[in-house]
Amino acid sequence: MEHWNSPDWAGTPAPGAPGHQPDPAAAPAEEKAPRRPGAELYEWLQLFLGCVLAAVVLFNCFARLTVVDGDSMDNTLKNGEMMLLWSLGYRPEAGDIVVLNKTSTVLPGWDTPKAIVKRVIATGGQSVDIDYTTGTVYVDGLPLDEPYIKEEMYRPGSPYMQQTHWEVPEGSIFVMGDNRNYSTDSRDDRLGVVDEDYLLGKVVFALWPLDRLGPV
Repeated sequence: MEHWNSPDWAGTPAPGAPGHQPDPAAAPAEEKAPRRPGAELYEWLQLFLGCVLAAVVLFNCFARLTVVDGDSMDNTLKNGEMMLLWSLGYRPEAGDIVVLNKTSTVLPGWDTPKAIVKRVIATGGQSVDIDYTTGTVYVDGLPLDEPYIKEEMYRPGSPYMQQTHWEVPEGSIFVMGDNRNYSTDSRDDRLGVVDEDYLLGKVVFALWPLDRLGPV
């Protein structure tokens, strides 16, 4: 006697019976709850306020922006150029470009005390000598290789800039501009070596104009 078995239904539990597996495709799609009016605007406002808060913390605790005033750092930095300074945990090193808030000094041409940007030549415990005959700067008796200066340095005519030897105290720095012949810096007796407490930070990035954009 012939027996017929259908693979389509044989052994398949009925819906609701034990062992029945529901077809995922047959399940009704889950409906998303409608968004409240203004929810997207609120999320954008949160993002904006978060960015503002992060910027405030960054530029008050870690870094700051400043603008070059003058030509003493030509051609490394230009007058009017916007710079980003890093200040958190910064310790000055020779060769760094720094901004100093020397508020106790008003030099010729300054109506009020102002921040100045210069290059660190020597730090505390070092000595600086200048030979104007050859235009050479020595630190601890060794001549500096200075490809960054704008032109050869000559002896200044100012009576305040005739000294040629300095001993830098601990906690102080000796600074000079890259445009040596047009820079009022630590060579000037009225400024001299600068206490590290006047440091605002190290110049790390040029921001404006765009053709100057990049690390310093």
